[in-house]
Amino acid sequence: MVQKEIIQIIKDDRLLPLFYHDDLAICVKVVKALYNAGIRCVEFTNRGKNALVNFKAVVEERNLSMPGLLLAIGTIKTDKEAEAFVKAGADFLISPVFDAGVAAFVKSNSIFWVPGCMSPTEIHTAQVAGCEVVKLFPGNVLGKGFVEAIQPLFSGIDYVVTGGVEASQDNIKGWLKAGATAVGLGSKLITKEVLVNNKLEDLTAITKKLLEEIR
Repeated sequence: MVQKEIIQIIKDDRLLPLFYHDDLAICVKVVKALYNAGIRCVEFTNRGKNALVNFKAVVEERNLSMPGLLLAIGTIKTDKEAEAFVKAGADFLISPVFDAGVAAFVKSNSIFWVPGCMSPTEIHTAQVAGCEVVKLFPGNVLGKGFVEAIQPLFSGIDYVVTGGVEASQDNIKGWLKAGATAVGLGSKLITKEVLVNNKLEDLTAITKKLLEEIR
């Protein structure tokens, strides 16, 4: 899928769920629950020993039963990680930082990449490298005022805010009003209670309601 199409899906959803779990079966169940809620883009984070194996399984299940779902891989910090997960079927990459090695890899392989930024200098570096979307992280440290302030400085950049975003209509709409294109939601949406007690139907219901409210 080309970059413009990926960006449009992110803009349409406005909500980018992100998570990791060591248990393969739980990973698949969570992604299906989000898909059933109407989510069309999920970030699986590279934050555990089973990340690559579990991601491959999620990709296989997506190909079988979840048409139209984009699977991003997050927490990519090196070009080797980027290469491994692209080979595993990642539709695009997300990072908590701007890494020159990852930048070179995605450019040479025409892969869509969302780097993490925390300053105007980093956003500028990302834009010069050809990035059209950046991840503002951590959002709870930067604040909504930061998003508002940088809007006039960088035309052509969309922002996904991650870190500290609450799973509530008011909080999410506050970030969108400040200028974010979308928000990333991890443990505030995919809670320990959902994972431990297998409350996947609750996850679907909550996510569906949030999507309806923020769209």
